[in-house]
Amino acid sequence: MQSLNKVHQRGITFFGLLFVGVVLALTGVVIAQVVPTVAEYYAISKAAQKAAAGQTIVEVRDIFSKAAQIDDIRSMTADGLDIVKENDKVVVSYAYSREIHLFGPAYLTLKYQGQSK
Repeated sequence: MQSLNKVHQRGITFFGLLFVGVVLALTGVVIAQVVPTVAEYYAISKAAQKAAAGQTIVEVRDIFSKAAQIDDIRSMTADGLDIVKENDKVVVSYAYSREIHLFGPAYLTLKYQGQSK
């Protein structure tokens, strides 16, 4: 009679539940560290769009620097911008990477790049 009850039991074991909990917690920690870098990428993209309104290289870098101070951009400076003129229009492009320390010798490297439209 007891073996019949065991056949009908369903669910997850305690160790299975712990394993799933640990995996979810680690995933949450990594996502919590990645989200600010994505938000900063969008701030850099917005600052590059504003900077593209400038006519000279100095003016473009100055506009970007002011926007970087307002949006608290730390991943790159105005010196890291590539500024070119295409068809009488200023195009500002950028590329940078961010490293997130996970544990021990393990790092997550995120590479971002973009340009003004």
